[in-house]
Amino acid sequence: MKGFVFQSVVGLMFICACSQTGLGQMITGHRGASHDAPENTLAAFQLAWEQGADAVEGDFYLTADSHIVCIHDADTLRTSGIKKIVAKTTLDELRQLDAGAWKDPRFKGERIPTFAEVMQCIPAGKTFVIELKTDPAVVPVLEKELKRLQPDPSSLLIIAFNAETIAACKKAFPEIKAHWLTSFKRSNGIGPWAPAAKQIIDTVKNTGADGVGLRGERAVIDRSFIEKLASGGVNDFHVWTIDSPADAQYFKELGASGITTNRPAYIRQTLEGGN
Repeated sequence: MKGFVFQSVVGLMFICACSQTGLGQMITGHRGASHDAPENTLAAFQLAWEQGADAVEGDFYLTADSHIVCIHDADTLRTSGIKKIVAKTTLDELRQLDAGAWKDPRFKGERIPTFAEVMQCIPAGKTFVIELKTDPAVVPVLEKELKRLQPDPSSLLIIAFNAETIAACKKAFPEIKAHWLTSFKRSNGIGPWAPAAKQIIDTVKNTGADGVGLRGERAVIDRSFIEKLASGGVNDFHVWTIDSPADAQYFKELGASGITTNRPAYIRQTLEGGN
């Protein structure tokens, strides 16, 4: 890996994602166990582990003073009640905000965590899914953090909608698995869905990504669609955000490597045959 050395486990990369669960799918807590706890907080990530998640997914932005923090939106209004643009605010200023009380009073005092704090809460044998919400400017800062923290690369999955960010990550961190993310849209609600399988294949190839993360749109993703991806060399896909047992079962049968959900305990129970 450019700039630092990881443990020699590249050949085992992400095998743990399939072996952690007898389901064959990695169950990922979306922003933690965000159905029950305030998203992208340490409380949500800890609850996801308690609910049996194989992985947690967090969203990351750069602050004005070049720290990486865990928050989904470009500003803090929705999750703190006070609007500050993350990219224009320092870490110290962001840490003054309450990121938990909006969800429930018992979470009052939860703070916006740093990348390092989230990384340090990942138990051995679990996976950290890192969604980068920025352009490639975040990559050199992320590289410094990874060099300092020295995680096992097989415990990481980087994801992003920005194709340039994914390409930069694969150049800087070839040992770390990365998925390009896409949702689906159709013109005026009646045209063909986009992107088509061919566009996804091209983007994955052009970025050097290891696979794709798909919004779980059943009107698009069927056996034929997955076969088209595979025929173009895209054999690894995960889906988000899946809170319905029927949807989880559907994507399990299509061979998704991972299912991202706000409710990891509930989805695991239903896929394992519970009521």
